[in-house]
Amino acid sequence: MNQRELDPSSSPSAALGVQLRRSRNARGLTQTELGRIINFSASYISRIERGVEPPSLRLAQEADRALDTGGTLELMLDQLKHSLLIEGFPEFAEQEARATAIRLFEIAVVPGLLQVQSYATAYEMAAVRQGVSTTERAAERLAFLRTRQSRLSASRPPSLQAVLDATCLLRPIGGPAVMIEQLSHLETLAERPTNVLQIAPLELGEDRPLNYPLVLLTLPDRRMMGYTETLQRGYLERDAETVAGWVSNYDRLQVESLSRGASLTYIRKVRKDFEDHVR
Repeated sequence: MNQRELDPSSSPSAALGVQLRRSRNARGLTQTELGRIINFSASYISRIERGVEPPSLRLAQEADRALDTGGTLELMLDQLKHSLLIEGFPEFAEQEARATAIRLFEIAVVPGLLQVQSYATAYEMAAVRQGVSTTERAAERLAFLRTRQSRLSASRPPSLQAVLDATCLLRPIGGPAVMIEQLSHLETLAERPTNVLQIAPLELGEDRPLNYPLVLLTLPDRRMMGYTETLQRGYLERDAETVAGWVSNYDRLQVESLSRGASLTYIRKVRKDFEDHVR
């Protein structure tokens, strides 16, 4: 049977698929034969080997045992999950999942935790169109984002304070229809008692206390951590003195931003402006 050659450098999923195929061929097994041994369908194994989707943890572990790879597939799966994100972000995401309070500031785009599916999809697919990502990678990033967002709808969600620069609301990600859905979602979030949502108006100009995105986490033991990032990597800051300085700047930002009520009014106004464009 002819097998389509897959470029292992095209994506992390492709690299893992190539490794599985090579290990299977080295053992002289067909996809069907391997499937019988590890109790998975040949079609599922085929999708993995073609880089269409990553394997489950159980498949990676069972295939490692059956093919005597020394745990290579499980290790590659772990690396795949982390390679979807810039360096430093996986460590932050682990701490974010434990946090009892999240305070964040974002510029230009609605922060991931607050994005609706259509907005997040439009943002990820733009990278695919630009050739810097793939549809598989975009799908995996969207799935990871949904996992992070599930914390906000848990029975005991963390308290959330978010300051969004006004540019987050004005930049038309996905077009007017998507923005209407996104802004409506922000209105819903702003009305929840555990959330504080504020807008930093454009009028702050150069006097805005923060000029870079920032997340502050409070952990169950009351320790605080801060996170910011560049295009290349993220930085999880644990130093108490540094984090205290970030907290001070964030406090000033909240004071100089619109109040909760005024922010909600601003969001509604921007939503209505987008609605006027689709009439």
